[in-house]
Amino acid sequence: MKISYKLAAILLICVSIISCKKVIELNLGNTPPQLVIEGNITDVRAAQTVTISQSVAFDNKNTFPPVSGAIVKVIDYKGTTRTFTEISAGVYMFSSFSGAYEKNYTLQVQVDGQTYTAVSTMPDRVNLDSLTVIAQGIPGNITKTIAVYYQDPPNINNQYRFIMYVNGVQVNKIFTRNDQFSDGRSVQALLYEDNITLKTGDKVVVEMQCIDPAIYTYWYTLSRQQDNGFNNSATPSNPPNNFNTNVLGYFSAHTSQSRPITVP
Repeated sequence: MKISYKLAAILLICVSIISCKKVIELNLGNTPPQLVIEGNITDVRAAQTVTISQSVAFDNKNTFPPVSGAIVKVIDYKGTTRTFTEISAGVYMFSSFSGAYEKNYTLQVQVDGQTYTAVSTMPDRVNLDSLTVIAQGIPGNITKTIAVYYQDPPNINNQYRFIMYVNGVQVNKIFTRNDQFSDGRSVQALLYEDNITLKTGDKVVVEMQCIDPAIYTYWYTLSRQQDNGFNNSATPSNPPNNFNTNVLGYFSAHTSQSRPITVP
């Protein structure tokens, strides 16, 4: 997954988490650099990656040093340990394996003698059925929006993340959704993106991820920050994550499926 890493440490933004019914307080301001770990395990048999870098102060230039020489391991539900190889500065990879549904995965990262651990559970796969383009407005001022369609399974707590690419470039907007008000229903979710005007002929790809509750909280919190004026990033601040100690980033075991559409 390609994403622009704009990291910062931030102070006093209160975010209401709709599905969790609790308020998360985030810290704003300039703080010392922190380690940033971003790990993903998917249900697609392919190379799985973990990236490690260092945050910078909010008012510094947008350069985030990669962290080399870490020991990166993923331990699956069977106790099998996979050690990742650093393929470029700060990028660690294990080639060709896939995660299993409803199983736990543990990420262990050792840097400078400190071990950072996170656990994520891969949910069952919910199929992305189709995409359409919704046109809204009046003649001469029509806005086109991508809509995704899927069937939410009943009596299961489901959380989703959507990633949209337009002509091969990932859009800035963070899209999250849960089934608090749509459990067991056929869902149409509109992916509103204020910074991009979709035009006839644009090639759009949407990736749908089924994510666990901790990762939903992470991305939902970032989306709320973004609504308050911050740009898209995996870690622009210190939202709650699933690591056992003070580190930025996340570890997500999730499903991944994509569909394309050409804007009419």
